Amino acid sequence: MFYKICRMILRFIMFFAFRFEFNGQENIPETGGVILAYNHRSNWDPVIAGLSSKRPLTFMAKEELFKNPFFGVLIKKLGAFPIHRGKGDIGAVKVSLSILKQGKCMLMFPEGHRIKNGKKVKAKPGVALIAHRAQVKIIPAQISGEYKWMNKITVTYGEPITLEKYYDSRLEPEKIQEIADGVLDTIRSLNEFGNKAVSE
Repeated sequence: MFYKICRMILRFIMFFAFRFEFNGQENIPETGGVILAYNHRSNWDPVIAGLSSKRPLTFMAKEELFKNPFFGVLIKKLGAFPIHRGKGDIGAVKVSLSILKQGKCMLMFPEGHRIKNGKKVKAKPGVALIAHRAQVKIIPAQISGEYKWMNKITVTYGEPITLEKYYDSRLEPEKIQEIADGVLDTIRSLNEFGNKAVSE
């Protein structure tokens, strides 16, 4: 209920600040665990992801954000859980797997942090590692448009990426990285016309 109320308030505010276009929302499954994987350019991205997704999102947030008692409680109620960045946080992975096994929808940024000016980086392997272990699909999504007053912000969801053929296999780190990079490449290839994603 709290999530829905906050989403309604933010939706009301944000639709006065920007113009929105959401494409491919039908690619988000109605039920079951799934990862929504977005590009990451701004602190606004999690908000826009939440507004464009037809399902409530859970997401990782850097542990520093939870040090403020008020803000920490707020984002926790909105679906956030802490991750210790750069430390190979096994705890966050376990929480992610538990969330997905419960049939929830999880937001991830394969780039790992905000990337400005179109700079290309390697994907963090977590998106592929977690999707493989939880045996869930990845929905690639691209957020485009500048966050300026009344600019158009477009969110395009691509077709699901499935790792089903690997479910019975133990993947080496190199393969996990290859899949994660493929997910990020698919995100980059999306546009407002909804380019098709390529399944791994």
